[in-house]
Amino acid sequence: MASLQASTLLLSSSSSSSCSRKINAAIHVPNLPKLNFSVPKISTRKQLGEELNIRQDRFMNTVITTTPIEDRSDKSTTIATTQLYAILEAVADRVEMHANIGAQRDNWNTLLLNSINMITLTAATMAGIAATGGIGMPLLALKLSSTLLYSAAMGMMVIMNKIQPSQLAEEQRNATRLFKQLQTQIQTMLAIETPTQEDVKDVMEKVLALDKAYPLPLLGTMLEKFPEKFEPAVWWPSNQVQEKNKGKQCNTPRDNNGWSEELEMEMREIIQVVKRKDIEDYVRLGNLKLKINKVLAISGPLLTGIAAIGSAFVGNGSCAAIVAVAAGALASVVNSFEHGGQVGMVIEMYRNCGGFFQLMEESIKATLEERDLEKRENGELFEMKVALKLGRSLSQLRELARKSSTSSHVDEFASKLF
Repeated sequence: MASLQASTLLLSSSSSSSCSRKINAAIHVPNLPKLNFSVPKISTRKQLGEELNIRQDRFMNTVITTTPIEDRSDKSTTIATTQLYAILEAVADRVEMHANIGAQRDNWNTLLLNSINMITLTAATMAGIAATGGIGMPLLALKLSSTLLYSAAMGMMVIMNKIQPSQLAEEQRNATRLFKQLQTQIQTMLAIETPTQEDVKDVMEKVLALDKAYPLPLLGTMLEKFPEKFEPAVWWPSNQVQEKNKGKQCNTPRDNNGWSEELEMEMREIIQVVKRKDIEDYVRLGNLKLKINKVLAISGPLLTGIAAIGSAFVGNGSCAAIVAVAAGALASVVNSFEHGGQVGMVIEMYRNCGGFFQLMEESIKATLEERDLEKRENGELFEMKVALKLGRSLSQLRELARKSSTSSHVDEFASKLF
């Protein structure tokens, strides 16, 4: 009994000592270092607004000073592209206008030719009937009708010879072709290049030069159909060569950008052949056709007027009837030869061909005068374009240049197209 009590006391004492140790461990916590927290001051509404304004100003200043250069360049390119599209629409409209007016003036030539010839032949027939033995009022009616018809035919012939409908139609056909060519150039520029304001300015000058070379109205701006001297047509800007000649003082090696001494000599020889043969021949033929057209334009109304005077004296003698009928028949022949043969159209065709060769000559000269070879068009590409314009292959073009360099007289023309 005593041993059990002793063990109980030992257990109770050990458990109490362990509990006291645990309690002491839980109660005695080590001291932590003191931390000082600073609470920021809450800004008032006024201070917060001022701070936001300051930050906004700083942001705006940063944007303004860093971004405008790219924006302006992009905006300039966009404006140039928009302007070129606007010009392209105007050029397409001009193509349609010149095509329609060209067809209309070709109809004028056909209708006026047929009408004048029918009127003239009818008047000659009446004059002949009156001379066969008409008397009294029937004779007077035939004479009066013949005279009036001859007078009307003479007036219509004067107007037709003045405006030359066949030449007007050819002008509009050439204008249509050149505006289509300009339209293609603008479309190519928009497709493969980045347009600039200089491109817009050049295209505008080309459009205005074409408008001046091939006017639409008849009154006031119509081209002179009977000038003192035949001159080739000019449909390109007058300052085009001057712009190409800028920057001549820059010297670069002679064998870059596709150019060489041999190619430059070849182009110079081509210019000489074009001047001696093609341009000279077209100017000669143009002057000859111009003289023929002047004679025909005067002869037709003159013969019709003589026939009108002769028809007024039919019945008073045999000579008056002969003059009236013969002059009327000759007037119809002259009118048919002039407008049926479209002499005015041939003159305009010669003017256009002469202008084509003159433009080629000026473009080659301007290219060769440019001393900076990097500013020139690629030499091989330029040679190919010249060969295509002349209807020759590259070997034929070089052979023509070789003949011109070895002989002062070349029998063949530079162009094989026309």
